[in-house]
Amino acid sequence: MRTQKITISVIGGHSINKEEEQLAYEVGQMVARLGAVLVCGGLGGTMEEASRGAKEAGGMTIGLLPGNDKDTANPYIDIALPTTIGFARNAMVAASADIIIALAGSHGTSSEISYGLVYKRPVIDLGNWSVKGMVTVKDLQDAEDQILGLIKQIQNHA
Repeated sequence: MRTQKITISVIGGHSINKEEEQLAYEVGQMVARLGAVLVCGGLGGTMEEASRGAKEAGGMTIGLLPGNDKDTANPYIDIALPTTIGFARNAMVAASADIIIALAGSHGTSSEISYGLVYKRPVIDLGNWSVKGMVTVKDLQDAEDQILGLIKQIQNHA
């Protein structure tokens, strides 16, 4: 039986609107509610809102930072891990996840989706990406239902 906690990477844009902020926050809350550890890039935008949601719901957060300074992490990161490798950290964000939740974003998010699919991680599409291989969901509740099923599969195969 697997003893490690489930890790869920939440990926999305740095510059987001109010609606995207709210969704990221709710996704973070859901990750914590499911007992998983939230992993993200550790900076602002989607990363900060998801981390805030997770922290306020009692969860743990890990930020994989692009530079070498832990102080660049958003205030909701419990464990800041400076990588010193810039955008190449996107591969680490994807590889460290059991499950990835993709919100709206741009090129960085797109690269994390691609890495996730290459590494054969389930990537939940909450950002209207419509990329072949992603898990398509209707809304946050559907995403949670899908993730619960994926967590059971991961725990049963450990």
